Amino acid sequence: MSDAPASLLNVSGIETFYGPIQAIRGVSLDVAPGQIVTVLGANGAGKTTVLRTISGVLDPERGKVVFQGHDIAHMSPDQVMRLGICHVPEGREVFAFLTVHENLMMGAYTRHSKAEVMQDLDLCFSYFPQLKERRHQRAGLLSGGEQQMLSISRALMGRPRLLLLDEPSLGLSPLLVQQIFGIIRRINHEQGVAILLVEQNAHMALQTADYGYVLEVGRIVLADECAKLMQTDAIKEFYLGQKEAGVRGQRRYKRARLWH
Repeated sequence: MSDAPASLLNVSGIETFYGPIQAIRGVSLDVAPGQIVTVLGANGAGKTTVLRTISGVLDPERGKVVFQGHDIAHMSPDQVMRLGICHVPEGREVFAFLTVHENLMMGAYTRHSKAEVMQDLDLCFSYFPQLKERRHQRAGLLSGGEQQMLSISRALMGRPRLLLLDEPSLGLSPLLVQQIFGIIRRINHEQGVAILLVEQNAHMALQTADYGYVLEVGRIVLADECAKLMQTDAIKEFYLGQKEAGVRGQRRYKRARLWH
């Protein structure tokens, strides 16, 4: 569309392998400035591999990853982070023996303005007051929900333009999921941070994001605005658990897979 905003991130035809095993096959996607984009798919579909390829943890064998006009496909994670992409991995991966405050400072290690770092620290504490209360506590002693809050906050301390979130609801109670996604929306709306969200909770992801991609066995099989995806029989049947979509949804989903 001619009136579509320019891409902040453009992923074009990437193919990534784990040794001899090909995990993603010709994946292409875009994230516009200030946009929330979600990638849906079953376990093993390749969602995490897409994020790892973007953040520099994995190098694609083919394809391009362009961020703000820079080809980052073979940059190190450190270089990618310095350009403005911060990755919150699945499983949180906090520094368990460091305090909450020390974990947050690790997120700001590339920055030089102490005043701005302190400003962002206060911002994180405003989003997650629990972290302020536990700032001197070791991160490994936090609950799963608090560790997820810490992981997101540590990424925010890097002042990203694009935040990669991998399964932020994993293992959390429904109440905590609502809280985490409420903060994700606030970060997007108040800070203008674009977000690429991998999430198995399709209901929450589609309600939160602007645009969505469906990944199946390493390939994109569906892509559309989330409001439209939620109305398709295929999504209702396979991701939203609405059985009334029935055979019609299965047929359309199979056709989509064949077309791609």
